[in-house]
Amino acid sequence: MRTYTDEKLDQEWVTLMSIARNIGLSKEEVKRFLINSSKK
Repeated sequence: MRTYTDEKLDQEWVTLMSIARNIGLSKEEVKRFLINSSKK
């Protein structure tokens, strides 16, 4: 599912998410990682 936005996406985040998807990580795995990393 894609959503339309007028906001410009941060290219660094786009690149990181692309790499994560290419190595087989799901969106949920990335979310869990970010949540757990912010708690430390």
